[in-house]
Amino acid sequence: MTFLQPARTIVIRCILVVILAIAFGYIEAAVVVYLREIFHPDGFSFPLAAYFLADKSRDLLLVEVGREAATIVLILSACLLAGQNRRQRVAYFLIIFAVWDIFYYVWLKVLIGWPASVLDWDILFLIPLPWAGPVFAPVLVSVTLLIFAGLILYRDCSAVPIKVSRWDWLGFCAAGLVVVISFCVPGPHVSQTDYATYFSWPLFAVGLLAGGILFAKCFLTTSPDNSTP
Repeated sequence: MTFLQPARTIVIRCILVVILAIAFGYIEAAVVVYLREIFHPDGFSFPLAAYFLADKSRDLLLVEVGREAATIVLILSACLLAGQNRRQRVAYFLIIFAVWDIFYYVWLKVLIGWPASVLDWDILFLIPLPWAGPVFAPVLVSVTLLIFAGLILYRDCSAVPIKVSRWDWLGFCAAGLVVVISFCVPGPHVSQTDYATYFSWPLFAVGLLAGGILFAKCFLTTSPDNSTP
């Protein structure tokens, strides 16, 4: 019973946060449908028009930046309420963020038939400056985060939860920063005809692989076979 009861609770909470994230993804997609009508009435495609030049556009972009910040606050609030400890809160954050991001594109596909392919480009975030890249890249990050979250929660149900040192946390932050930089570099160039050349797949891969290797190290060094009584 000591194993089954926590597992049942975690499964129920996972289902709830997934439902929340799917609904949240719809809200996000709906907002983007409206924004595209405002900023790109002739169609959304890269390279983008210089949408930030008009005063009205700048004002609306500031509102959008505030909305994105509020989105992160909501995700943090949900994971803090769902998790019973730090590991679970991190896992639920990863789940909500990843499912929200994936279903954001699913809902856009349902609502407006976009993206036509996972290689279509998108504006991913605006804080502290525009992030941009092919849709496949953030979706791949989200799938990776879901794997991390599932393993964290699975091991949290057992007697050997994953342990992460301060150095490991620094490593995860560094790996995440590399991925973010790979998105931020092309962001300011989305109105240029050569925008795609600014996204570095090798840089993106280094950040993602570094995070994966570090997670595998934390997972394996706290496995049942390596645990002490």
